[in-house]
Amino acid sequence: MGVNLSRYRLAPHVRALGWASLVTNIALVVTGGAVRLSDSGLGCPTWPRCTDQSFVTHSALGIHGAIEFGNRMIGFVLAVIAIATFVAAWQTARRELRLLALVLALGVPAQAVIGGIVVRTHLNPWLVSFHLLCSLAMTGVSVLFIRRIDHPAPVGRTQPRPIVGLAWATFGVAWLVMYVGTVVTGAGPHAGDIHSKRNGLSALDLSQLHADLVMLFVGLTVGLLVIAFATGARPAARRAITVLLVVELLQGTIGFVQYFTSLPIVLVGFHVFGAALISAAVTWALLEVREPIEA
Repeated sequence: MGVNLSRYRLAPHVRALGWASLVTNIALVVTGGAVRLSDSGLGCPTWPRCTDQSFVTHSALGIHGAIEFGNRMIGFVLAVIAIATFVAAWQTARRELRLLALVLALGVPAQAVIGGIVVRTHLNPWLVSFHLLCSLAMTGVSVLFIRRIDHPAPVGRTQPRPIVGLAWATFGVAWLVMYVGTVVTGAGPHAGDIHSKRNGLSALDLSQLHADLVMLFVGLTVGLLVIAFATGARPAARRAITVLLVVELLQGTIGFVQYFTSLPIVLVGFHVFGAALISAAVTWALLEVREPIEA
């Protein structure tokens, strides 16, 4: 059964703030990628200050300091949005929106601390990987928050089990793809600083594993779309899966081209952006598939 939303008061701007959280989390992923690709990971050589004497960058740090500090400023913007989102969600009197907004709010200081540890460990590739994965997770939570504004979590009934199981499998493989992708990056040339160590694994072998998982991901998505049409799934579900498939194909194309062109910075940057879109799209597709019309 669905939830009657008429008993709740939708706080002003809650929807806009939800979208702002999504966009800013994606921006954090993209600017974090820019930091790494421009070798600016230690542009601010310490944390929480930029230098031992200042919280802000200065001319002596050059462009690398400006890029790294800019990424930190995106974090501050995200913090302001997260606080405003939590306040707006609290005013709705809806427990699930409050909890999701709390997760988004707590994610900001958590990410700041992880980022600080990354800097203080001189860009340890495993921690850099974890830092990116956390941002991708927050992107997915933002999508869930937006969904829950108009579609509370269903109670009891969901769509037929086979298609839901396939949707969960697709979601799980998506996260395997994203995780292995971060490990591939940790083995590659873009360390974030010319003196930072890599993870020591074979970039060639990891790239092959990553490509194999991408093929599985695309195959599962195609199967999910076929079953969605065959079982008469809602148009919204079919549309979400289609969007996911398109994003996958574009992301796969960028990944293929960047591999055979020696990882040019611009293409890698678009690939990082694509990872954020994958996180958002696969979350949206899962929600659309598993939840009934009344949700």
